[in-house]
Amino acid sequence: MKQNTSHAVMAQRHEPGDSLDDFPTPPWATRALLRHVLTDVDFHTSSCLEPACGRGYMARPLAEKFNTVEAYDVHGYGFGGTRDFLTYPYETNSHDWVITNPPFRKAEQFLERALIVAQKGVAILARTVFLESVGRYNRIYQTSPPSVFAQFSERVPMVKGRVDPKASTATGYAWFVWQKDSGKDPILTWVPPCRKKLEFDGDYN
Repeated sequence: MKQNTSHAVMAQRHEPGDSLDDFPTPPWATRALLRHVLTDVDFHTSSCLEPACGRGYMARPLAEKFNTVEAYDVHGYGFGGTRDFLTYPYETNSHDWVITNPPFRKAEQFLERALIVAQKGVAILARTVFLESVGRYNRIYQTSPPSVFAQFSERVPMVKGRVDPKASTATGYAWFVWQKDSGKDPILTWVPPCRKKLEFDGDYN
């Protein structure tokens, strides 16, 4: 039987209900957020929480800019601490920012929790289709739309269990950002082509 390789099919990613959804973020995609999206943030005086840190591929680029970065994951990957973001009793506004690539099937729960924990803002890397659905509109976007929706112009390849500089993908990704002091209508923007400039030696070790 010939495989269906249409974008509509290939862009889908189905994980079992008990999956950790372990698809690490290539570090350049996090640097793109810091350079091209959060352009008005004073990183050097701000704290950041990465609550789904995995092996640290997002936390390390965050630490290149933020004053402090705390990194945890529900599973012990050997980087950061082990903590369930959805059940740990974080204090309200305990961190300036919460930035993460959450398990897709729990992304709404992560967002709801992050908006309580973060004092200044939340940034979530998610598939572009996270912007869709009537249910998500009713639960989130109707009353709490993101301040910025930043679509990657390049594809961000994510591979289960590892980062791979040679990987490819048919899935589109974007940064969804909520800035609490924004007070403006949602902004649609694009992350420009930047992978070649933002990939560093050692990123894929």
